[in-house]
Amino acid sequence: MEVRKTVIITETITGEGGKTAERPVTRAAGCAIFTNPYAGAFQDDLSALFDIGGELGEALMAQLLPLIPHPVASYGKAAIVGVNGDVENGHALLHPKLGKPMRGPIGGGEALIPSACKVASAGASLDVPLGHKDDAWSFDHFDAMTIAVPDAPRPNEIMMVVALADGGRAVPRCGKGRVL
Repeated sequence: MEVRKTVIITETITGEGGKTAERPVTRAAGCAIFTNPYAGAFQDDLSALFDIGGELGEALMAQLLPLIPHPVASYGKAAIVGVNGDVENGHALLHPKLGKPMRGPIGGGEALIPSACKVASAGASLDVPLGHKDDAWSFDHFDAMTIAVPDAPRPNEIMMVVALADGGRAVPRCGKGRVL
């Protein structure tokens, strides 16, 4: 795997809608941009990307965790595949082996890790979905972090993103959980 670059993005949300948050929420995303080994040709066996997803996830988590001042409360993952690849290349990174390196360092993670994947040109934005790490029905943690890297992914690349947050939305008002 040839990683061209990594990009780390952090943001701290101190309020929303004119109201100050009880506590600022910090979100951090790590992006790895690398050559897609399957660009330009359909491939049935995508297992090489399974391992790449796990390896990159471990490396990105090591960079992100020190940036989050409070315990991680929510997480998400996503990918943009350059136009010479296909959407399944991104899903092969995100699903089979990325969960373990994300859950381990944050002490669990009972809920599924929200994910998104698309094929797009360099500079496209990607909304990385975020959800509570343990409670899939925590409405206050349904969110997204928008990521864009101006020169990525190039046509033969993939941009994989891992995102973490130490809270839900800054000023939530939609309820605490499942409504039946």
